[in-house]
Amino acid sequence: MSRQDINLVDNLLNRCRRVISVTFCLLAFPLGAGAQAPAPQVPILVYHRFAAAANDSMTVRVSTFEAQVRFLKERGYRFVPLRDVVNWLIDPAAKLPPRSVVLTVDDGHRSVYEQLLPIAQREHLPVTLFVYPSAISNASYALTWTQLRTLNRTGLFDVQSHTYWHPNFNNERRHRTPADFQSFVGTQLDLSRQRIETEVGTKVDLLAWPFGICDDELMALAAQHRYVAAFSLEARSVDRRARRLALPRLLIVDSYGVAGLAALLGEPAPRRNANSAGN
Repeated sequence: MSRQDINLVDNLLNRCRRVISVTFCLLAFPLGAGAQAPAPQVPILVYHRFAAAANDSMTVRVSTFEAQVRFLKERGYRFVPLRDVVNWLIDPAAKLPPRSVVLTVDDGHRSVYEQLLPIAQREHLPVTLFVYPSAISNASYALTWTQLRTLNRTGLFDVQSHTYWHPNFNNERRHRTPADFQSFVGTQLDLSRQRIETEVGTKVDLLAWPFGICDDELMALAAQHRYVAAFSLEARSVDRRARRLALPRLLIVDSYGVAGLAALLGEPAPRRNANSAGN
């Protein structure tokens, strides 16, 4: 990952922290009794890696994740497949359970198989994986195609596109002609879909933008290449007014613990003894 990419991730984390601070203030000074009820919203959480210890900014401790799942269930949240939310956005007649929440995991790290799979099976958690095929069965940190097929067969894991090799589209645009850039993006979108569908057998029409980078041109290209929804990284929940090719997701890092997650969701902070993972 380049220094520019690291700065992008740092900026995303800082935006999330600002949202948490603002949310704490809103909880301390709630709206008056005459205020209009907010429109239905669905938080889509995005994780990257899981381990016993958080040795980098994108790794969430297993203990933290389990505490967050426990907190969400105690507060009455229902874990629903991402596909159900996409259908809800497309079809005005579609319904979702109250207090729906979605789990997504980016990049296809092997910890999904080693750490997340047992938890997902025990807790019956539907998860959407956004993977970039160039790493699968190649990079030492990544899942294999065999593992992805196993995950998909559980009925809990849906495998979708994170482009073919996770480029920074801002960087690519700077050194390519407009026509070459559009061709490059199309190749990234098409090759990813083709490889995942061939290897896993799932229908691929959902996309997570690498680094959350998207704009009008990229969204138009995603639509041309038959993606029905795409996801960025913004610290807010999804509602029916959101643009379907730039849907926000809440980036979760270990330092948030349960209290930070509660703040992102606009929930009262848990009691201290309910937050055994710290923070």
